[in-house]
Amino acid sequence: MPPPGWKHSPARYEALLWQRDVMVPTRDGARMATDVWRPARGGVPVEGRFPVLLNRTPYNKGSLADQARFYAERGYAVALQDARGRYKSEGEFSKVQPKDATDGYDTVEWLARQPWADGRVGMWGTSFSAHMQAGAAQFNPPSLKALLLNMGGLKNGWDHGVRYRGTYEFGRQLTWAWSQLLADARTDDVKALLTREKAEQWYDVTAWRRGVNPLAVSPQYEGWFFDFWQRADYDASWKDPMLAWDEHYPATADIPMLHVGGWYDIFLAGTVGNFQGLRALKRAPQQLLIGPWTHGGNNRPYAGDVSFGDSAAIPDFLTDFHVRWFDHHLKGEANGAERDPAVRLFIMGTGDGHKDADGRLFHGGYWTTADRWPLPDARTVSYYFHAGGGLRPVKPAAAASGTTYTFDPYHPVPTVGGGSSARLKDGAYDQREDPRFPPSAAPWRPLRARPDVVVFQTEPLAEDVLVAGPITVELWASASTVDTDLTAKLVDVYPSSTDWPGGFDLNLTDAIVRARYRASRTKAQPLVPGRVTRFTIEPFPTANVFKKGHRIRVDISSSNFPRFDVNPNTGAPSGPPREMVPARITIRHDAAHPSRLLLPIVPLRR
Repeated sequence: MPPPGWKHSPARYEALLWQRDVMVPTRDGARMATDVWRPARGGVPVEGRFPVLLNRTPYNKGSLADQARFYAERGYAVALQDARGRYKSEGEFSKVQPKDATDGYDTVEWLARQPWADGRVGMWGTSFSAHMQAGAAQFNPPSLKALLLNMGGLKNGWDHGVRYRGTYEFGRQLTWAWSQLLADARTDDVKALLTREKAEQWYDVTAWRRGVNPLAVSPQYEGWFFDFWQRADYDASWKDPMLAWDEHYPATADIPMLHVGGWYDIFLAGTVGNFQGLRALKRAPQQLLIGPWTHGGNNRPYAGDVSFGDSAAIPDFLTDFHVRWFDHHLKGEANGAERDPAVRLFIMGTGDGHKDADGRLFHGGYWTTADRWPLPDARTVSYYFHAGGGLRPVKPAAAASGTTYTFDPYHPVPTVGGGSSARLKDGAYDQREDPRFPPSAAPWRPLRARPDVVVFQTEPLAEDVLVAGPITVELWASASTVDTDLTAKLVDVYPSSTDWPGGFDLNLTDAIVRARYRASRTKAQPLVPGRVTRFTIEPFPTANVFKKGHRIRVDISSSNFPRFDVNPNTGAPSGPPREMVPARITIRHDAAHPSRLLLPIVPLRR
């Protein structure tokens, strides 16, 4: 069953946009444009003081009017604010800057002092707005009392979200920048010029140079795009409050937080990591909620080409569930929220796999609760790689065994879904090349048919298996080059059926590691060509029932493009490659080098 309050709660008041573009001062003199909504009756603000809800966004505060109206009708003063340098706010915008955090602090305290405010401020928002919440909380404003972070609050941008275990989240950074350039266009002529270019037409692994790329029309956007790409070592610049919350957990406000994520969200590792890290340090309640969602897709019962049933979706921030949570933590109401479990998860995978009316595979699932994460009854089971592509819970006995493939950086494996971003078609898909996923190319074969994708899978399962928790792949491998990448993807393999004659290879989670950052993120360490080395790959966590007759599969390769930049295999500094060479890679699976997939197995409910 879905959580309680998954419906619209009744309105208590009218909502009034009381002031538009109030210029809230910050410590350096820049002023942030803020719309203020208040509870009203008969078009007049209600007398008295109310707790305040604040949302800070770079995406135009006016786009959040429906959410502001919803909360004002339920007894909150609501402030919507354009981030520094965006739309009506003063100052200069940058994708990552410490001033976003201090602007949040200053705004919280300004709001708390207003005559219609009761001194208690909460924040809510998705993605960038969640990062804004995290930044403000790290400076511990006295009036900040609760955070509802939806798919954001960057735990560490080097680890995921900007870079990823040494690689660069190329596709997401490019498409985000391009979308913002279009949004920023001030005239129809400029917008028409930008619209003629398509970001996906620049998915070329060697075409990028400063000054010669579509982002060159904006030195600001081009600058941070290349800076992030080229800044590979984990140095002090990565520890900014807006980039690395985990560096600032001790200083963070000790207040209730609800961390909301999706199994196919780009920030899932941060959502889970922030919940765990802050729960270990703080006394205030930390709660975790994860659904089968893509980034910002809470209100959809599907992700990509896969459906999970109507109970999987919630209206984004417009339900009694959210109001109930804020009513308890900001108004002190004993409404049952104080008894809510610490962890609420959607377990995917109990559907029958039919093709629904929208052409999606029905994967199904259900909600469950727990008092902690990882789940208390999970046990880690090792599934070892075997010669011939087997995946079994017994160690290989062979004296020497390995599977070799060639990674050609000029022909990378295309990104097909996963936890990337909506602009890269994130979510669950049959793992095959498809015109929707450039740089795929005809004849549109399954990814498992590629010579640079190595597949290890179980026999058809004799019974249902529930996997829920952190996923780890330990690889023993060698390469012919001084650097390369290694990827791992967990797949639920549907058997052939009437609706899916070729079966359906459903991606659950995946990850990548850049070999030279295998041991340290602060200093690159080249490979010794030909030497067998141990690699640890940590996909985002998941929760899925592999049904009887399905197979558990892990795909190993060396690229996932354009989500991640392509490794040229030369050991050259991070950034656009000038030269690329193929790498010959051997995955070992023998007694001395037992490559394996570690799965958290949870007993099924009977």
